[in-house]
Amino acid sequence: MALRSLATISRIRGFSTTPAILRGQNLTEKIVQKYAVGLPKDKNVYSGDYVSIKPAHCMSHDNSWPVATKFMGLGAKNVKDNRQIVCTLDHDVQNKSDKNLEKYRNIEKFAAEQGIDFYPAGRGIGHQIMIEEGYAFPSNLSVASDSHSNTYGGVGALGTPIVRTDAASIWATGQTWWQIPPVAKVELVGELPKGTSGKDVIVALCGAFNNDEVLNHAIEFVGDGVSKLPVDYRLTIANMTTEWGALSGLFPIDDVLIQFYKERLAKLPQPHPRVNEQTVAALETNKLSSDSDAVYAKHLRIDLSSLSPYISGPNSVKVSKSLYDLVQENVPINKAYLVSCTNSRLSDIKAAADIIRGHKVAPGVEFYVAAASSNVQKDAEAAGYWNDILEAGAKPLPAGCGPCIGLGAGLLEDGEVGISATNRNFKGRMGSKDALAYLASPEVVAASAVLGRIGGPEELDGNAVKPNTEIVKSIEITSSSPSSDAEAAVEVLDGFPKSIEGELILCDADNINTDGIYPGKYTYQDDITKEQMAEVCMENYDADFKEKTKSSDIIVSGYNFGTGSSREQAATAILAKGMRMVVAGSFGNIFSRNSINNALLTLEIPALIDSLREKYAGSKELTIRTGWFLKYDVTKALVTVTNAEGEVVLQQKVGELGTNLQDIIVKGGLEGWVKAELAEGKN
Repeated sequence: MALRSLATISRIRGFSTTPAILRGQNLTEKIVQKYAVGLPKDKNVYSGDYVSIKPAHCMSHDNSWPVATKFMGLGAKNVKDNRQIVCTLDHDVQNKSDKNLEKYRNIEKFAAEQGIDFYPAGRGIGHQIMIEEGYAFPSNLSVASDSHSNTYGGVGALGTPIVRTDAASIWATGQTWWQIPPVAKVELVGELPKGTSGKDVIVALCGAFNNDEVLNHAIEFVGDGVSKLPVDYRLTIANMTTEWGALSGLFPIDDVLIQFYKERLAKLPQPHPRVNEQTVAALETNKLSSDSDAVYAKHLRIDLSSLSPYISGPNSVKVSKSLYDLVQENVPINKAYLVSCTNSRLSDIKAAADIIRGHKVAPGVEFYVAAASSNVQKDAEAAGYWNDILEAGAKPLPAGCGPCIGLGAGLLEDGEVGISATNRNFKGRMGSKDALAYLASPEVVAASAVLGRIGGPEELDGNAVKPNTEIVKSIEITSSSPSSDAEAAVEVLDGFPKSIEGELILCDADNINTDGIYPGKYTYQDDITKEQMAEVCMENYDADFKEKTKSSDIIVSGYNFGTGSSREQAATAILAKGMRMVVAGSFGNIFSRNSINNALLTLEIPALIDSLREKYAGSKELTIRTGWFLKYDVTKALVTVTNAEGEVVLQQKVGELGTNLQDIIVKGGLEGWVKAELAEGKN
């Protein structure tokens, strides 16, 4: 079977398992179990289940003020648990405008009034601080209103992104919700050859498995190769699972990780509130791990020994080439970057310094360097690495995000080519949309800065880059929806429907983005009415949508529905149309969160869209009334689809919709739920 087919049939958004048939849990499910609240007695959580979570920590950065504004708009006055919240300033730290400085002052003042841990501009990137200061700690669940919270998986913590409404909910109530995604097991075997790094691993994975194989999955890294990867490599790999399409990237809690924390003890003032002898000792005696009979949605495998230095781009993480191949192409560069939460830790700066020491940045090339945190920079200065890089002609930037997010000095201009040790090279992200951006390891970035073109460290010694070998990889589907004769018997709250039914309306396209669902030109018209929103719903996808549909219908669409911007109106416009549920092969993660946050239900059923595509192959219609009807039995967590003749064409278990999530829907979404909690004095 072709790789694309394997990826397509496996994108099932989890499954429900009843107490009558208990199975083991993987590490992701075990961590969620620890932080889930309001579960029925003896309820084990599994992929697909909707749960309310109380994360150990919630981080926000420059977006802390918009979160605070939403928090106050909900009527909240005091955060539920100020030990849970962390605020860092890291994205726009070079911006000294009055407007930005005022925002920074507002965030600092709010944090001080609430007793929230606050890290000012220049202290470092929030994700690095979360690791350094032990907020993200092995076996805990920490979230952030930033997509690169996946980074925490490098230290065995489940890290996943949330949207601003979620963050405001956590500030106000300590809680938000999560649907446990399908979990992919990524097996790393063998050992990296000399000259390769963690960046090469994740760049190779993004390029080798570039057909959405892990889209909206949680990833668990396993295999004998893991034990040969230092923690800094793991952090880099976990960080870029975001670009690979995953919601988290989790490494095991093993002896390598425990040794990392023992070394941390000597670097932190003791007793530290989170990283101390007691917490590290407890970690050593209680290594949380997956059960032997845990279920995974798929199993990917890659042989580390088959890797060589790999580079993403230009302008896509899904395109990767070996260093050898790009050297043959002779790609000149204008700018090089050693910045970001991906590869600006001490080991990265050392790696770059070891390459560039005794050399000079090539004429016409600008090389920018920023440490991941002020602590990292101090250590790099003390060891001489920082000076080695500056002596070569690099330009220092303050600890923070900067050019990685397209802010501050050194951005790519029209026609320029840049090579960066960051995590994203999307078109226009680091400057001009007419520039080309590549991603590589710190070693390759430093060597390229000296060579004036994309090249390898060995070339600085007069040696040629060795040809690459073919990557050894495989993928298999390891599970499908488990069957059970026992009924799920999900409790249903008063006011929540026991079933949802409607005719399926096929919108046959993948990657229908939020602009297709709700046109951008209406996004900032604050006075637009609900009726007007309903009129323009799906307008950019199909102008005839409004005439072909009615409120009782259920949209069914392809893969990655709701991709694109974070506008909540993409969900609220569908609700304005009167529709209560959307079914798709898969959803953009932000759309999924915005949907539940606004009381729109979503179900991922790849088999359904595949069947309808087969039935309507060749149709030119964008919006099709299928004559198929879907019934979602909430009490059994069961979806049944019948055709026009009343015959069952599909029946599938889906994730359980627990009472906590039902309560959010009944109250009109997450904001309504938070307001109700505050009104009942639960803050």
